[in-house]
Amino acid sequence: MNVPDWMGRILSGGLSRRGMGLQWAILLGLSILFFLLLLAARLPAALLLGPMAAAIAVAAAGGSIRAPIRPFILAQGVIGCLIARTIQPSTLTEMLRDWPLFLAVIGAVLLASNTLGWLLTRWQVLPGTTALWGSSPGAASAMTLMAEAFGADIRLVAFMQYLRVVFVAVVASAVSGIWVTAPAGPAQETDWFPAIAAVDLIETLALITLGSLVAVRLRIPAGPLLVPMIIGVILQNTGMMTIVLPPWLLATSYALVGWNIGSRFTRPILAHAARALPRVAASILTLIAICGAIAAVLVWAADIDPLTAYLATSPGGADSVAIIAASSDVDVAFVMAMQTSRFIIVLLTGPAIARFIAKRTGHGS
Repeated sequence: MNVPDWMGRILSGGLSRRGMGLQWAILLGLSILFFLLLLAARLPAALLLGPMAAAIAVAAAGGSIRAPIRPFILAQGVIGCLIARTIQPSTLTEMLRDWPLFLAVIGAVLLASNTLGWLLTRWQVLPGTTALWGSSPGAASAMTLMAEAFGADIRLVAFMQYLRVVFVAVVASAVSGIWVTAPAGPAQETDWFPAIAAVDLIETLALITLGSLVAVRLRIPAGPLLVPMIIGVILQNTGMMTIVLPPWLLATSYALVGWNIGSRFTRPILAHAARALPRVAASILTLIAICGAIAAVLVWAADIDPLTAYLATSPGGADSVAIIAASSDVDVAFVMAMQTSRFIIVLLTGPAIARFIAKRTGHGS
């Protein structure tokens, strides 16, 4: 499937003189097209990467449309609630039971990722603290949104984070195939409008709206993401509410985030990303290899099966890792507990580490 000829002619001819209605129509059409292509390739985060790629194409062709800011703020709240929903009591129990092991493994992964980010910063592959945030092995969408709040270039952070998501998903799928011999089943169809409890949906929407807007009013860095996430974890795990996020809401939110990031790409930024690609790809492959070595140590020292250890230490892409883990014969609770606890630690330490390394390398935000 390729970009339709008529759309290609419009993009190549420039969009700067085209009407806003036509630009939005092209953006929506390309978003659906790229989403379907990524979905067919079974790549993760297709709902976000498709719209982001479409927005990059439109921006590079001279388009001037931008995602509206208030829906974008609410979309961050949706992602915050999505993360909160994954932090279940069983995950917290697993983390507390084996906390020395978790801290050792997470510390080793963070040391490796921050060292690689420091090297990219020192070599001026990317400006300021962008390489540090781009190397952070947390949830890609959360790290990208937080990076902007702390002064990094959101476009290049997204470039690094989602390139790693694709690399990690491909490598993790290949590694999983070594142990899983059963043929993959057909892709499960998504029920976009499932039956859900109205009260739960209203409470979730209230948390998203109030949490995000209060965070903006109080000027909390990355607040539209963090405030609903923190409150959601507390309310969910105390039984005071059930977070429900229907697929249509997630799809809309991911599209808004993707459009907001993608529409900021300019031709100079794309050229910069292309120049940095070889070294960024090398750093990602190095981090994947180091995490594989850490997994080998985990197998030897803690008697954990190899696939469980590899998926648990895999650097980012927790959603794709969760899908692979669920379809494999592994300890899913351990894998998700490790991925979740690492994300929480990155979330808490990321800004301080970025500032510390930036001062030592003489690079501002």
